[in-house]
Amino acid sequence: MYYPDEKTYLELSRLYSTVPVSVEWPSDTETPITVYAKVSRGKKSFLLESAEGADTIGRYSIIGIDPEALLTSRGNTTTIEKEGGVELFSGNPLHAIERLLEGYSSPVLDKMPRFYSGAVGYMGYDIVRGIERLPDYSLESAGAPDCMLMVPGITIIIDHLKHTLRIVVNTSPGRGVSEEYARAIAAIKEILQRINEGQAPLGLTPPTGARGRAARSSLSRTEFTDRVKKAREYIMAGDILQVVLSRRIDLDFKGNPFRVYRRLRRNNPSPYLYYINMGDVVIAGSSPEMLVRVEDNSVETRPIAGTRPRGSDRQEDMDLAADLLDDIKERAEHVMLVDLGRNDLGRVSRPGTVKVTQFMEVERYSHVMHLVSSVKGDLQEGIKGLDVLKACFPAGTVSGAPKVRAMEIIEELEPSRRGPYAGAVGYIGFNGTLDTAIAIRTIVFQGNRASVQVGAGIVADSDPDREFEETENKALALLRTLDEEDDSHAANY
Repeated sequence: MYYPDEKTYLELSRLYSTVPVSVEWPSDTETPITVYAKVSRGKKSFLLESAEGADTIGRYSIIGIDPEALLTSRGNTTTIEKEGGVELFSGNPLHAIERLLEGYSSPVLDKMPRFYSGAVGYMGYDIVRGIERLPDYSLESAGAPDCMLMVPGITIIIDHLKHTLRIVVNTSPGRGVSEEYARAIAAIKEILQRINEGQAPLGLTPPTGARGRAARSSLSRTEFTDRVKKAREYIMAGDILQVVLSRRIDLDFKGNPFRVYRRLRRNNPSPYLYYINMGDVVIAGSSPEMLVRVEDNSVETRPIAGTRPRGSDRQEDMDLAADLLDDIKERAEHVMLVDLGRNDLGRVSRPGTVKVTQFMEVERYSHVMHLVSSVKGDLQEGIKGLDVLKACFPAGTVSGAPKVRAMEIIEELEPSRRGPYAGAVGYIGFNGTLDTAIAIRTIVFQGNRASVQVGAGIVADSDPDREFEETENKALALLRTLDEEDDSHAANY
């Protein structure tokens, strides 16, 4: 049964510019990996997953293909590509993003999951220049555009609780109501045929990868520790309380990014797993940290600050967790960033509704453990998803406090622009939903290069060598994934 039926579709077409047509289908013999491989065919597309299991966060995996719009921003130049041509914007890229989003309106339908259509991709750290006035010291570009977003023409939502998938074709009734409804049904049938009869091209040729190739860091150990010392001087002078300094690691890479993603999701499962193929740029990530989420008029952020490596056995793991909880420096930094998150949400939440619902709990990942809190509020009336994103961007956990002065110091001390790192990855739904991760634990593929970027939070009593080691620990899982030989097959996933 197609949803909505043709009569309801006709009624919705009078009210909205974009109306979804969908069907639900059993998916107990498929995985997100096999479905994505069958339907994406190596073209511009995305796969969003979660390692949290069948609960509020991890119930759905989302696949998007056949983009009907693609936004790309570099500096003050932004393009929006659609079937009818390319629209060029100069100036603040956030205005172009607003223009893209304002071109769509979509209904909230009972049978649909929280996301089925919207803008998906990344907004890199330097998009903040459209929010705050910052100096311009960095001469070296990160390579990737500052922002890349796509609007999928077809979305597939896999429900891990019900073991179903829902194929959604987002139609434009303005092109002709009957014609669009018929086109949607034909597209659904074609996608079902791909899934039921297609072969997932997985596990055939191991990628070349980065084995044996030298990693090039934007900052050597000495250069990084010298910058930590300079940051401490700013802290002692009262300019800031904390700042996050990062370094980028580049490697030559001629392999298959999707195979790397498959290993990444196995080696470093996290609440936010994403593979986004924008054509010339591909990002694969396993971020543990939410930037901000909006659902049912509730807004949430989850600050992560405080890190230890995982132990070699259970007892060492417990000892390291206890040491993390007892660390005065880590606790002080965490409290400061929770307060910053409360302030960010306070700008878009109804007065008196912002509350800390989880405070300073240890969460474990493959190679590190973190201190994590959760802050929630009730969204103000009239506030849109992009407004929420701007209020929280970038996260204090990847910039510092006070945020603006910390970003000025980052611009002075880091030798190149950050690119996708420390920005946002996720979606802005046309139905009012928003879900974004902070772009950390992320690999950026461009040309024959793979890049990762890692940072450490600097406070007054930071030990420069220890902060460098923290960046090493964070990079470890990503570099091992790039370096690892893969002789697995699709059946193992």
